[in-house]
Amino acid sequence: MSKQFDVLVIGGGPGGYVAAIRAAQLGFSTACAESAPYADPKGEPRLGGTCLNVGCIPSKALLHTSHLFEEANHSFADQGIKLSGKPSIDVATMLGRKNKVVDQLTQGIKGLFKKNKVTFLAGHGSFVGNEGGQVQVQVGDELVQAKYVIVATGSKPRHLPGIPVDNKIVCDNVGALDFDSVPKKLGVIGAGVIGLELGSVWRRLGAEVTVLEALPDFMPFADADVAKEALKVFTKQGLAIQTGVSIGEAKVGKKGVSVAYTDKDGKAATLECDRLIVSVGRVPNTDGLKAEAIGLSVSERGQIVVDDHCRTNVPNVFAVGDVVRGPMLAHKAMEEGVMVAEIIAGQAGHTNLDLVPGVIYTSPEIAWVGKTEQQLKKEGVAYRAGKIPFMANGRALGSGDPTGFVKMLADANTDRILGVHIIGANASEIIAEAVVAMEFGAASEDLARICHAHPTLSEVVHEAALAVDKRPLHF
Repeated sequence: MSKQFDVLVIGGGPGGYVAAIRAAQLGFSTACAESAPYADPKGEPRLGGTCLNVGCIPSKALLHTSHLFEEANHSFADQGIKLSGKPSIDVATMLGRKNKVVDQLTQGIKGLFKKNKVTFLAGHGSFVGNEGGQVQVQVGDELVQAKYVIVATGSKPRHLPGIPVDNKIVCDNVGALDFDSVPKKLGVIGAGVIGLELGSVWRRLGAEVTVLEALPDFMPFADADVAKEALKVFTKQGLAIQTGVSIGEAKVGKKGVSVAYTDKDGKAATLECDRLIVSVGRVPNTDGLKAEAIGLSVSERGQIVVDDHCRTNVPNVFAVGDVVRGPMLAHKAMEEGVMVAEIIAGQAGHTNLDLVPGVIYTSPEIAWVGKTEQQLKKEGVAYRAGKIPFMANGRALGSGDPTGFVKMLADANTDRILGVHIIGANASEIIAEAVVAMEFGAASEDLARICHAHPTLSEVVHEAALAVDKRPLHF
């Protein structure tokens, strides 16, 4: 006899486990199926998806450790902190700490499932049929039936032809988080979020890092001013970034890996490195879902086709997160998971894809929300801009890291904030104020009239709002 639930979630990543918890909170009998290869201490698949296991969380743990190491090597002396000898890094200890953080959080989700009475089903979920108001899903060896199904199967790294990934010498994000030693020379293909973050980790620890990017411009997804500043800062830090390259074949030998490529001037070149990270985007996990069994519409890119409320073409079947349109970000997936659970309950769930913040956790951090200046120009929108450097901020100077700026863009006629772009320390935290303001339709004048604590980095947002009206007080 098959198991029956009101709601079955396929996938236990950020979108899936949050959807399951919210559905259970709303009174539905809920199950979540997960078949991740990352085994917990009991040997079961681990919840948390890519984000918790081999993505957002472990990478931030390594970024933190490597940042402290760089501070000890290059910044302590300026602040009068003396060390008896040159700092060294114990990679095994660093990785062990990272793994403890991951274990704690993944076990925490199981605790949340227990607290909220969500049934965890260990096994791969795939569709079987859709009859009599019930969707049939095969989970491992069991047949499960549910009135509603939420697909949250996430994404996987995109690989390149001619460059086989073994996650030892040639790695994607999974292997790049577990190097057993600091490579002398590290190659990174792709100057996106993952490439820049992981490249930064190992550069800080002593690797000579070269980043090869196929696109002609550096960080074209960001505001042009931010991208220009980031390239300058990262280059000064020691990242060798080449744009406009055409990647050829990679050959693994006894001494490492050799990558053939053509540079932006059309000249053939070769990158010799000890290890190579391939970070050229991600693709949705829809293979193995057997979408055809229920006639579920999947695009040529492998995305499940959904409307603005994540409904698919099949009644009572929803999809959220990386497996659908929109940015492949954990927080976007979580918001969609909550939205779908609330829609199933007859509530007015909502996710505003125009105001999903983006963050790159390098040093300095980069964060943004809304439109870039180049987008506004292309769309013919009249705007005003305010831009204030952290160099004018007392907290930033006192902390020893005044790099970067806050840039605010507002409609020239209504003053409504259209975009906020930050490069600087703690940008990932500061951007939240801009998201809240924009979600409530705030004008730059609204932020300019709000009292900000002094001394704080958030004061630069205040000054940028004032600068939109050409009346900054401290710059």
